[in-house]
Parts: sequence; structure tokens; C-alpha cells
Amino acid sequence: MHRRIIATIATAAALLLSSACSGGGSGSGSGSNTFEFWSFTGINQKADVERYTKAHPETNIKLTEVGSTSETAQALTAALAGGKVPDLVLIQGDDLPKFMQSPDNFVDLKTLGADKMQGDYLPWVMSQSTSKDGKVVGIPTDVGGLAIAYRTDLFKAAGLPTARDEVSKLWPDWDAFIETGKKYVQASGGKQFLDNAPTSVYFQAINQGTERYYSNTDRKLSYDKNPQVKAAFDLALKAIDANITAKQGSFSSGWTAAMGKGDFAVVAAPSWMLGSIRTNAPATAGKWDVAAIPGGAGNWGGSYLAIPKRAKNPQAAWKYITATQSPAGQLEHFLVTGALPTTPSVYTDPQLVSRTDPFFSDAPIGKIYTESVTKLKPFYIGLEDGPIGTEFLNVLTSVEQGKVAPGQAWSTAMTNVKNAVKG
Repeated sequence: MHRRIIATIATAAALLLSSACSGGGSGSGSGSNTFEFWSFTGINQKADVERYTKAHPETNIKLTEVGSTSETAQALTAALAGGKVPDLVLIQGDDLPKFMQSPDNFVDLKTLGADKMQGDYLPWVMSQSTSKDGKVVGIPTDVGGLAIAYRTDLFKAAGLPTARDEVSKLWPDWDAFIETGKKYVQASGGKQFLDNAPTSVYFQAINQGTERYYSNTDRKLSYDKNPQVKAAFDLALKAIDANITAKQGSFSSGWTAAMGKGDFAVVAAPSWMLGSIRTNAPATAGKWDVAAIPGGAGNWGGSYLAIPKRAKNPQAAWKYITATQSPAGQLEHFLVTGALPTTPSVYTDPQLVSRTDPFFSDAPIGKIYTESVTKLKPFYIGLEDGPIGTEFLNVLTSVEQGKVAPGQAWSTAMTNVKNAVKG
């Protein structure tokens, strides 16, 4: 979610574009069951590919984990402009609007059979990858219902409740969440409560609103006028001022190390985050649990699989999509990774409803996350949503790190956002 070094983005794009000089398309000379797949890092896409090829040994998938979500989007933008495109690409939800501006750069998946699948997905998720004239650019892979992961051992040591229902009652709203953080810090002798405020407070609160950076009615930029944006921003400032955060940026090396050491007790955890916690802090198995997010609902994340128009082997890519993103395929993926399906028909499946996770104290993750995502009110995601969100997060991170005065934070954010979106 945070800004990446531009040189890194340029390097990723250059490396991928340079491969175009080596010859033909991704499927050339490799057979009809070979295709090239671009994904972003941090979600263990390799495991998904391995599961698929184990079930389809005749298939050869050339997976490239390009970089961050923004780096992958940048590389794809460059490839679509004239370089070598992959046969299949994973696009993060906040990056999708920029590609929806030119849907003709992609195969209309209805021509491959998506018209028979559209009804399988949450309508508000599917609508984001459907063009004004009805072309389907992408098939949704997951949504990220919101929750809070917390360390039961650290809560117990601080004299706080540890049972998930009791913990959820501690924070019916974000103000109560911050007050709980203060109690934890005081009771634990100064240990920090939360990983960071920009991601675990601001970004959660802004994703719970009925409108984000664009108006739902006229679809024009509204970040500077929407009171929900300012309220979420002020909540993050309040959390920073309360001195309850470990000041560890999400997904940084410091964040990973701090998670394993117990330097913070709480992290905002959309469904896909559970896999990150397992990977980054394996020695903490059984010490975590999952409680409701303050406010009870929301979504962070979600991605789409798309096939560029110039793909050399779209049929093999489509076969992968239909197998892995069917309701049964998404249910299987949830049971393995915890990523929440976009196919509501499985939300009442006994396998999902009864799913518990031993790493997280047998929390009923299927029930917790489906309740979160089905209660949300979807908002319009516009062309500049990603850059706008990055600027807000960057400013709040600077405040948390002592580089920007809290009193100057909002005006700084407004200036930076306006510069980023040129108005």
C-alpha cells in the first residue's frame, strides 16, 4: 500500500520488457498447455500454481512474481504499451480502474465463457471489472473482509480479556479501540499495542465507509470534501498521539521481525493477512486469535485475473481461471489459505461456516470474515484511488515517524494528493 521507490518500479518494468527482445510470445514453441502468468509478491502465488499443475500435470505455467501490487501494475502498463504481455495477470483491486479505462487492451472474458459465470460472484465486486458496454475484463479472486488479529498471551499478561467475543466487546468503535490500546500499554509496562496507525487504523476505517475518494453519485473526486475521509484520518492521528503503536510499517522487514518478537499485540487482519502472520511469525502458532473489527464490517483488498488482448495462449489461461475461480475452486483456496471467496454461494457451505484455524486459537474464520464482508456497503473505486490512498498513508507514516507535525498533516496530505492526481 505504501509508495515504492520509483527506480524499483522502473527496474521491474524494464526487466519484463527486455524479455520481449528474446523472441516470440509466451506460448511460442512451448505447446498449447504452456502460459505465462504475472502476479505480485507477498501472497504465495507459487503455491496456487503448484496446486493447479499437480492436478493438471500437462500444464506448464511460467510464473513471474513481478513485485508489489503497484510494481506489477506499472509493468503491465508498460507491456500493454508495446512490450511482451503475459497470458494471464493478477491485478489488485485498487489498480483495476486505470486498466478499465482501456478495456480493449484485454480479452473480453465473455467471449470465453464468463457470461455463464458472472452470476457466481458478489455483484459489487463483479461490476468493478465490467466495462460500460458490458465487456468482462477480469474475474475476481478474493475479497478481504476485515477483522482484528490479537495475541492472547500478551492480552492475558496485560490483564485484558482473551476470549474473542469479550475482546470484540472491548472496541465497538475506533475510539474504544484506541482506549483499549492505552490500557494495554499502561498495563504491559510500555509495550506497544498496535503495529502502526496508518494501515491498521486509517486504512481500515476508510474502507468501512459508504464513500471513499470519489462520489458514489457523480463519480467525481471527493476526497477533500468527504467527511468520512477526514474522520478516518483524524482517528489515525488520535492513535498516533496516544502512543500505542510500534511504528512498524506494514510488510516491512521491521514489521515482520516485530511480529515474531511480540513487539505489538494487535494487527488489522483482512482474511488474506492470516497467511502473512503464519508465514512471518510461525513460532507464534496458537498464540493468536481473531476478533471483530471496530464497526463490524469492511473490506481491504481483492484482486482480479485478466488476460491481455495480445496473449499468445488465452485458452490455457482461461482454463486456469475457470478451475481456480469457480465457487468450488475459491472454496478450496479459502480452506488452504484463508482468502475469502467472492462467490457468495459458498458462504453457507458447511466447510466454510465451520472452518476454524488452529494457528489462531481455532477462531471460526469463515463465520467472522463472511459476516464482515456481507455487512459492508460498497463504494465507487475511481481511477486515482490507489495514488490517493498512498499519499494519505505516506503522510500519516511521516507523522508517526516524527517527520511531519500532526497539526500540519491534513494540509500536507491535501497538497500531496492534489499534486499526485493533478487536481
